[in-house]
Amino acid sequence: MTIILEQVGKAYPTFNNRLHALGTWLGLCQRKPRWVLRDISFRIEQGEAVGVIGVNGAGKSTLLKLITGTSMATTGRITAPEHIAALLELGMGFHPEFTGRQNVMLAGRMQGLERAEILELMPAIEAFADIGEYIDQPVRAYSSGMFVRLAFSVATAVRPQVLIIDEALAVGDAYFQHKSFARIREFREQGTTLLFVSHDPTTIKSLCDRAILLGEGKLLMDGRPDAVLDYYNALIARREEAELQPEEVTYAGRSGNGKACIQSLRLDSAGNPAQVLTVGAPLTLTLQVLANEYIDDLSLGFMIRDRTGYDVFGSNTWLRGELADLGHRPGESRQVVIRLPSLRLGPGSYSLALALHSGASHVAGNYDWWDKAAVFQIVADNNQPHFAGLCALQASIELAESPQHTVE
Repeated sequence: MTIILEQVGKAYPTFNNRLHALGTWLGLCQRKPRWVLRDISFRIEQGEAVGVIGVNGAGKSTLLKLITGTSMATTGRITAPEHIAALLELGMGFHPEFTGRQNVMLAGRMQGLERAEILELMPAIEAFADIGEYIDQPVRAYSSGMFVRLAFSVATAVRPQVLIIDEALAVGDAYFQHKSFARIREFREQGTTLLFVSHDPTTIKSLCDRAILLGEGKLLMDGRPDAVLDYYNALIARREEAELQPEEVTYAGRSGNGKACIQSLRLDSAGNPAQVLTVGAPLTLTLQVLANEYIDDLSLGFMIRDRTGYDVFGSNTWLRGELADLGHRPGESRQVVIRLPSLRLGPGSYSLALALHSGASHVAGNYDWWDKAAVFQIVADNNQPHFAGLCALQASIELAESPQHTVE
């Protein structure tokens, strides 16, 4: 079933003091609403995976609560399926004095399952949560990781029509995250709709078909994850630099304050223009960089991404401890060469992003950010062994020699 939001808004009343609150409830004073969300409209088709991103306070969690029905919209209309599994807050709905097993029974009944169904699912829930004897201990004794293990296991014991996760898996250990994401991908293949809030761009790109960016309670952008995340990063960098409001920020693939800029870029492979390369071929990037004023910590960064926008490899001069004086000659154009001796990537289309910024990250100062500065193709090399995947790692497969047995 499709999720539809039409001009949705959410406001909470604010009060100057207790007397004002009393007067408001008695109808003697006018309410002063604080709008958390306003005029939000979008549509999510069945089976889509959508990431929700934005700075803290943008309204992400409020949006998910409106969709799940745990909070009511002030304005607009929401259409959503009945069977929604949601992990909105850690341990939400768990009674601290009940054991894990008792809370599973309680949560299962709240999902509409019968007691017999929950008992039948209990072994699978225990196995997936993998918290051992703690299943029969009060959940007040649980760590945050145990909370999320049990909560996720219960929420996904039966495949839901819609699965909503609000950053909860971030507290889980690496092993459980792998298990959880595998289950999420399995649900996606079976037609479950996914809404996922995360500050991790890699997770958004790997799990989601779309991304929605919220800011100041408004929907700022809805599109491909890589495009939305690039806009989000540009927005953060511009606000850090000039304290702009989100609506004042524009993004068309390139942003920055112009204190330094990349004047040109050339890609070569073994002396030839690099538009199509074979697996393992060398790649050289030649850039002209200009600092328009003295910048003590000017750093040049690059990132190679695959066709879905997934970050494959990147670095910058600050993290590598190279070219410390890059911004010490204002007005002088300088040539920088980046050499990748063996680009061992799988066949496919790749793009290159470049950035000039302060220190280790563009957040501290964005001078020039050039997304999709170049696009190139990697094709298979018939002289190399076949492989599948994103990276062409060197490997060999052989039989081990049988150990020699001596008879005494």
